[in-house]
Amino acid sequence: MKQLVADLRISLVATAVLAVLLCGLYPLIVWALAQGFFPTEANGSLVKSGGEVIGSRLIAQPFTGQRYFHPRPSAAGAGYDAASSGGTNLGPTSKKLVEDVGRRIALYRTENALPPGALVPADAVTASASGLDPHISVRNAEIQARRVAAARGRAVQDVLKDVVACTEGRSLKLFGEPSVNVLMLNQRLDEGRR
Repeated sequence: MKQLVADLRISLVATAVLAVLLCGLYPLIVWALAQGFFPTEANGSLVKSGGEVIGSRLIAQPFTGQRYFHPRPSAAGAGYDAASSGGTNLGPTSKKLVEDVGRRIALYRTENALPPGALVPADAVTASASGLDPHISVRNAEIQARRVAAARGRAVQDVLKDVVACTEGRSLKLFGEPSVNVLMLNQRLDEGRR
């Protein structure tokens, strides 16, 4: 019986010590380091306009209308729903995927006044794996610039300068391709920054 009580006491003390270390001290240290070294990222990379949070640099939003650059299509929930992040999981032989992409190509060409048969950037008609990718390719942004410029009554070259200003390079200067953050670009256009 004494051995059982001793073992039970050791188990309870070990559980309490590990709970304090792993559920209290460790998260506190990680939080403090994140707040100290990466405060913007640790707080969701939130974007503000006029003191009000309008989104995050990390999560796409559904922009509609001719005045705005449009993000990649989303398969997340009802669209850009961070709680339902995920892709369609449709493969290249899926009839539904082929139909969806075909419909999106036709819509993209119509929206952007492209002639039939014009090449369309893949990211303009396919959803990302998360359904929340906030970036589009530079080519996609260049095509959309004509539509946005016309809707805003601005010169295409001015809007293209905004695209260049919002273009982000490769990750770690090595991975991926340069891309444009749609929220940052649309915010720049709305605020009239040059």
